[in-house]
Amino acid sequence: MLFHRSSIFQRLVRATTSNLTLSSIQIHHHCHYHSQSSKPPLSLPTKPECDESLLFHYLTNGWHHEAQKLLQQSSKGDLHARIVHWTSFLTNLSRKGYVAEARTLFNIMSHRNVVTYNAMLSCYLHSGMLHEACRFFEAMPERNVVSWTAMLCGLSDAGRIEDARKVFDVMPEKNVVSWNSMVAALIRNRELEEARKVFEQIPCKNVVSWNAMIAGYVESGRMDEARALFDNMGEFRNVITWTSMISGYCRAGNVDEGYCLFRGMPEKNVVSWTAMIGGFAWNGLYEEALSLFLLMRTLSHAKPNGETYISLVYACAGLGFSCLGKQLHAQLVVNSWELDDYDGRLRRSLVRMYSVFGLMDSACNVFEGNLKECDGQSFNSMISGYVQAGQLERAQELFDMVPVRNKVAWTCLIAGYLSAGQVLKACDLFNNMPDRDSIAWTSMIYGFVQNEHIAEAINTFVEMMAHGVSPMNSTYAILFGAMGSVAYLDQGRQLHGMQLKTIYEHDLILENSLIAMYSKSGEIDNAYRIFSNMTYRDKISWNTMIMGFSDHGMASKALKLYETMLEFRIHPDAVTFLGVLTACAHGGLVDKGWELFAAMVNAYEIQPGLDHYISIINLLGRAGKVKDAEEFVLRLPIEPNHAIWGALIGICGLSKTNADVAWRAAKRLLQLDPLNAPGHVTLCNIYAANDRHMEETSLRKEMRMKGVRKAPGCSWILVKGRVYVFSPGDRLEPQVEDMLLHI
Repeated sequence: MLFHRSSIFQRLVRATTSNLTLSSIQIHHHCHYHSQSSKPPLSLPTKPECDESLLFHYLTNGWHHEAQKLLQQSSKGDLHARIVHWTSFLTNLSRKGYVAEARTLFNIMSHRNVVTYNAMLSCYLHSGMLHEACRFFEAMPERNVVSWTAMLCGLSDAGRIEDARKVFDVMPEKNVVSWNSMVAALIRNRELEEARKVFEQIPCKNVVSWNAMIAGYVESGRMDEARALFDNMGEFRNVITWTSMISGYCRAGNVDEGYCLFRGMPEKNVVSWTAMIGGFAWNGLYEEALSLFLLMRTLSHAKPNGETYISLVYACAGLGFSCLGKQLHAQLVVNSWELDDYDGRLRRSLVRMYSVFGLMDSACNVFEGNLKECDGQSFNSMISGYVQAGQLERAQELFDMVPVRNKVAWTCLIAGYLSAGQVLKACDLFNNMPDRDSIAWTSMIYGFVQNEHIAEAINTFVEMMAHGVSPMNSTYAILFGAMGSVAYLDQGRQLHGMQLKTIYEHDLILENSLIAMYSKSGEIDNAYRIFSNMTYRDKISWNTMIMGFSDHGMASKALKLYETMLEFRIHPDAVTFLGVLTACAHGGLVDKGWELFAAMVNAYEIQPGLDHYISIINLLGRAGKVKDAEEFVLRLPIEPNHAIWGALIGICGLSKTNADVAWRAAKRLLQLDPLNAPGHVTLCNIYAANDRHMEETSLRKEMRMKGVRKAPGCSWILVKGRVYVFSPGDRLEPQVEDMLLHI
């Protein structure tokens, strides 16, 4: 009995909180009555109107007879008014999800009209009871356009587009809502051509019709068709139309066209401003996004919403402006926007922002503030942040906490271990990864190359193909770079042939890596052929080709390509000048080299780096101007380090005239690096060449005491997939015979 009374009281409270208000006197009366009996009252209180709270109480408890009496009691007055009142109450029950109570009320109603039937039909449809709705629709004594449209929408919402189309075709009467509903249903089902046909047949289109069709094209990325409709709308355009077009252009990457439309809008609201701010942010135009937000606050009374702040947080992360990101977060806290983050997207964007900044304590505070609501994206951001910060242990701890580990988390941690040189841990993780996609395989290949495990990288690629995983453009680009770094020309050619059979579209990064591979492997003609056939070249393409000509001693071709680059109005950078300076050094073009060096500093305002200074030293040294090279070193705006002094020693050679320069350079080098083996050996050779044997003997004795030994150089050649390495002092005959057997 206590459980029963408690249940009744809870239902009354629920009715009260559901806008079905029952006066405190009635609640007291019924609680007191049911403390004495569990049966319904024998008499009803006399009231001129139906008491909705009491009626709901009877319907909930299944007291149909009493509910019907209550309806009959309120039968005084106009019948139409009573039906409207009952139908309104039925609709209210439907909206609150009380389907059983609504159905009971409908059944006990003594009079109904078509609106009542439509309300009951909508109740079934909104509750997902499609089968009951179909049966009820068939049994309806009267149907109007609202009935048919409701049934059409219910079927389309359930994915039964063919049944919805049949209902639409047999409708005896259609209004603009019916037409629009059919268009929207076809668009949701991605049947844009059919939707366009229906749209063209609408006898009297309204703004909803146009906006629905435009939104369909925008969602499918068909901006040409969307723009054609937009241009034909004329006076029908509203702020929704303009905003939809702006979002579509930005989503397609055509931000300029989107911004052009935005500036031409006759009226803007917060959604319009946010669409454009987000368009800038998601396309990497972070400064423009922040500037537009400031313009919004200056020119508009629109208040930013959660979506606006998400775009701004993303922009701050992209720019790396940690102070601005913190200020933005503070504004969110002050204005309580975090409390309105119903879907958690704002919180996830903050976690990502702080992770990008490397402020992992701040990221952790936001992350742990609602740990139960964190999804895989938040875990991925945190793991990535810890990896970037070098805190692999924290990343591993968080990885172990992830409820459902996705591919991003696995790949991120694997890449982190590889970047830190912990190849075995990365391999262990990779082998335990349940579902390895092309990104995971490529990350593993790149990690091996990064750690100079070229053979393992090639074997991983072979295993990837054996597992049926298609390589990406970046997979080939990484391997082409690896082949070039170790001059594996045969395997590089084979890989290139495989790439031509599996990837057909042009890819700039891929072509640049091919140029580098062939030029580093001695096939400069093949490199130039690829360069010449490129449909588009960026600065990396030009620099790679110039450096290739330079490394092969083709100074004139390198300089000619440099001039052609300038004719295409591509501004050279530090790498470009390093290539042409090296070319001048190889060709002995001292005057041209000085001219280019002056142009780099004065015309292009590029600060020379260590490699540029060494190139000038080599340029002067190969022209026999060792004294000029020493003067150049002494006039440098930076303090020369061991690399510069080593370069100066290297150009001195064994000439007696340069012995003093070599001695001074060696002295400075050994002061900076007392155990520098090449410096010791070079100085010994100079002493010996100049008959200064006592100094040579003394220096070699000093080397033995210090334990300084120069690592011997080596050469290698790849034959039939096998690498043969040759070092000074090796006996070549057995290896040569072995090589000949494999040719």
